[in-house]
Amino acid sequence: MTGPEHYAEAEKCLAAMNGKGQATCQVLLGQAQVHATLALAAATGLQGIQGNTETLDYADWMEATQ
Repeated sequence: MTGPEHYAEAEKCLAAMNGKGQATCQVLLGQAQVHATLALAAATGLQGIQGNTETLDYADWMEATQ
């Protein structure tokens, strides 16, 4: 799974919490945190090459964060 995919999955987990019980929300929140952490790690790895639009997943990051 790519960084942008992890980011999108974190957002899906958070959206899925709406109307769910406490136990389900705790599980979804935990999953969202893991995906968000992995997305952050991937984005941090790209920090050193900012401005390089030829980066392998640059377009994916731009789409995921819009």
